[in-house]
Amino acid sequence: MKIYTKTGDQGLTSLIGGTRVPKSSLRIDCYGTVDELNAYIGLLRDQDVNGSRRGLLKEIQDRLFTMGASLASDPEKSKMKIPDLHAEDVALLEQEMDRMNAGLPELREFILPGGHPSVSVSHVARCVCRRAERLVIHLREESFVADLVIVYLNRLSDYLFVLGRQMAYDLGAEEVTWKPRI
Repeated sequence: MKIYTKTGDQGLTSLIGGTRVPKSSLRIDCYGTVDELNAYIGLLRDQDVNGSRRGLLKEIQDRLFTMGASLASDPEKSKMKIPDLHAEDVALLEQEMDRMNAGLPELREFILPGGHPSVSVSHVARCVCRRAERLVIHLREESFVADLVIVYLNRLSDYLFVLGRQMAYDLGAEEVTWKPRI
């Protein structure tokens, strides 16, 4: 099977359902950004410090792939059964955040991204997640987007922040706090 089809050579691509749209469309930007986020979650999963979290991070990648399929579908024309997110997916992120937060020092200041290269990967993933969330909210203004997609992205960005803190703690890295000039 060939990977290339040449059907996108004129700058158009097909949504699930057959609708052809420009590759610059907001819907394509949404699922492309979710794909970018998924790649960063893969990089995060590959960090040695996350050995015990690899299963959960792979599950998050699976949920992001599900989300991408939803976003890649034409809500008006797709007859294909697309997997979807469940409230339990959000609850799992919340449970993991609560578990990690229980063992972390109380957060009293804003944290600057960084402190260790592995921690920085978590912060980059968090920023990409927030961008995906903003794009999907914009898409919802003009087309159907399942509410749980936005909820999941919102919770995932929180999870990635807490994960960054947990990784810093596990690595013995200093959390760099923001000291505003006044």
